[in-house]
Amino acid sequence: MAGIAAKLDKAYETLPVEELAKAPVAALQGVSDSDAEHLKAAFGIDTIGDLGTNKFFLWAQSIATLAK
Repeated sequence: MAGIAAKLDKAYETLPVEELAKAPVAALQGVSDSDAEHLKAAFGIDTIGDLGTNKFFLWAQSIATLAK
């Protein structure tokens, strides 16, 4: 999990991955509280787990991967 810690705000760096999935999206470095509010309003995304399993983001990731 060493690589994951660098992607998180300091307060979340030591949480187990199961807890990280329940953490707010703003726990990710570079995602502001305002960004998180936009994700919630537009897509109903509250947590990192929600973001990682959102169908629209998964579709976009699949298309980007296939395009390579």
